[in-house]
Amino acid sequence: MFASSRPAVFLMRSAPVQPTRSLRPQALSVGMAVCIALVAALAYWDEERESNAALADLAREQATLAHGLALLLSVGAQNTPPTQLVTQLRALVAHQGLRVFVAGAGQGLVGPRGQLVRSASLEQAAAAHAHTARLGRDEAAALGLPRRVAMAGVWSLDGAGSGLSVVVVATAQNERDRERRARYRLLLSVALASGLVLLFGGLAARRQRKQLELSRELAIAALVQQRDEQLVRADKLATLGALATGIAHEVSTPLGVIIGRAEQVLPKLAGDERGRRAVEAIIEQGNRINQVIRGFLGLARGARPRTEHVRPSDLADACRTLVEHRFAKAAVQLEVLADAELPEIACDPRLFEQALINLLLNACDACDAGGHVELRVQANDGRVSFVVTDDGSGIAPEVAARAIEPFFTTKPEGLGTGLGLAIANEIVKHHQGSLSISPRHAASLSAAGFVRGTRACVDLPGLRSVT
Repeated sequence: MFASSRPAVFLMRSAPVQPTRSLRPQALSVGMAVCIALVAALAYWDEERESNAALADLAREQATLAHGLALLLSVGAQNTPPTQLVTQLRALVAHQGLRVFVAGAGQGLVGPRGQLVRSASLEQAAAAHAHTARLGRDEAAALGLPRRVAMAGVWSLDGAGSGLSVVVVATAQNERDRERRARYRLLLSVALASGLVLLFGGLAARRQRKQLELSRELAIAALVQQRDEQLVRADKLATLGALATGIAHEVSTPLGVIIGRAEQVLPKLAGDERGRRAVEAIIEQGNRINQVIRGFLGLARGARPRTEHVRPSDLADACRTLVEHRFAKAAVQLEVLADAELPEIACDPRLFEQALINLLLNACDACDAGGHVELRVQANDGRVSFVVTDDGSGIAPEVAARAIEPFFTTKPEGLGTGLGLAIANEIVKHHQGSLSISPRHAASLSAAGFVRGTRACVDLPGLRSVT
């Protein structure tokens, strides 16, 4: 409110607006890539497992076929040469993808045309009495099959005492072709799913980036607006300080004349007790106004207020005395309550009384006839609070937030200047205290949907406890 010869503008540090937290685009991209890789690896592992299972089934089929052929040839196979046995097997089994051999101990494989073929995998399987074996590409080609993986079934004719084994070899070309087509389909589906994920992920990341940019712009705009409001408020305070200084200077001269004339009249009223008391009241209130003006001028120049150790209850009683005629005229009840033990406070009594008077008169103006205003003085953790509550028309939270701004008022034109609470706030701040304005409490909610009554609290540091 008050301006010194070198006015300064103080801007409150505002809390930064926190943007919505979200994943960074790089982290989002890496996460999507990892998820796609995991899905592809899992699908590939499952396909490989199914392929191995299909080859194992093919091998078991050849072993079953070899077992059946061995049973057919077991009768009379003891004295039959391997070449003749193969000729008989050839007549039994005629399939383009199959090769039937007879394996003799250490003699290799005898083919359908009597040729001798060597296969380490089959000979090892026959020697180990294994019923299945897997042949590589080269071994399959050496047996006359396509150059693809082949599966063999081996079954011994030992029951006939010949020491021979029937070997049935089948190419896995069809299974491997189906496996290759399945893998192509897998790759295609993974690529399609990946493309869709990346597309929608990119759209989501782009939308997220726009939202972040928008929230950043909104935060900057809100900060700029807040700073502008603070600058406007500081400018109003500087204007108010200059105005108060000018008014105080102009009022002091006629005020001195009034006090001087009253002092001249006082000796002439020695026999008129009522007139004498009236003139003394004029002189007393004139001196009070003079002290308040001097205090305002001191604050406007940046000087610290002249402080005294004062009992809070004495301040409350003095304020009641000064405003009780206004409350009586408005038919509003004023109640002053004070705790039994209160610490003293350091203040300029005249200035601080003026701040409390402004709060009490605002509360009175807000009440209808028959209303009630309470001034309660209480201690809390070494501090003293002056709480003014009323049951008047109430105040909205958004209005309460601006109530202490200079020149802000909700009263009709001509009934309020918007300076009372601003002056009170500056006086309280210069006494190292705080002033807060708020709705009274939710229990007084009116039918119109807002809280009735207002609560104003002045909080000051206490000095010491007194009884």
